[in-house]
Amino acid sequence: MKAHRRTIFFIAYRMKRGGGRLSVSAFVLTMVPLYLMAVIGFIARKLNVVGSSDNPVITQLMLYVTLPALILFSLNTTFSAELLVDFTWLVAMSVYVMSVSIVTGAWLRKRAALPDGQKSVYESLIVFGNQGFIGVAVSYMLMGEQGVIYLTLFNIFYLVLIWSYGIYLFTRHEATVYWPRLFLNPGILATLIGLVMLFLPFSWPDMLLRTFEDVGQMTVPLSMILIGSLLADTSMNDFRRYSRNVYIWAASSMKLLVLPVTLLVFLLFQVPEDLLLIAVLTAGMPSATTTTVYAQKFGADAVFASYGVICSTILCVMTIPLLYSFLLWLF
Repeated sequence: MKAHRRTIFFIAYRMKRGGGRLSVSAFVLTMVPLYLMAVIGFIARKLNVVGSSDNPVITQLMLYVTLPALILFSLNTTFSAELLVDFTWLVAMSVYVMSVSIVTGAWLRKRAALPDGQKSVYESLIVFGNQGFIGVAVSYMLMGEQGVIYLTLFNIFYLVLIWSYGIYLFTRHEATVYWPRLFLNPGILATLIGLVMLFLPFSWPDMLLRTFEDVGQMTVPLSMILIGSLLADTSMNDFRRYSRNVYIWAASSMKLLVLPVTLLVFLLFQVPEDLLLIAVLTAGMPSATTTTVYAQKFGADAVFASYGVICSTILCVMTIPLLYSFLLWLF
């Protein structure tokens, strides 16, 4: 499997850098399944196929089974010494934009007039994006297999943070923070194991790898079904209230436009254009559905989180092509 991936990668790597245009219609088509999954969850909850007591079960299944499997599968790739420079740039840009996001998110949270159950959600909506499913779709449309590999390398630092700092955002007010839970959880362990396998000359057995892929692919449907189910429990009064919430719109603006644009400072270092393109577009993904999962699991405002994710997901239909067009003009 790794040999096959390596062959595809080197063919792509020796091709001319850059990718095809991302049309608005193509991007919208990749978003439609997400909306439909949320609708399915909404209907299932209204028909009581999914009960309110089932939401915690779905949350546990995602955090401890499907997400770790998705991480192990996504890190099943290789790179050579020839690509070490590209890898270094991708990691540097990832560390930079995540650091800026954390500082910005913490600063905005302190100044937000929100209850405690929403402050952690607000910060998480700003910091963490849906860099998996939507990011993979966009990267593949732009550069094929090469884009997916770049995305995987760019997401390594993100995976570590969302399983450590992401959980910390929702548990820091506890009387005693149980640090082993932050760093010795399935997400971090899966990331560490995946990184080790990344540098080894052999890969997982094909049967096990297919299992990781099949189980991991359930993450996005489950997360969107969970969002739909949570929204089904929301009254129309809540819907109108959250739709007018300035903080949801502020979080979406920061996540989709302001923070990814800060990466343009790397133009001063003459970073290859295709690397910067992947980094900016990935940083501009909508807020992560994991925020809703964490809010549900750790007792924060999961409905507020759901609306934040849905709002940014809808808006990204316009902002991603906007970012892409701006980068084409800039290059």
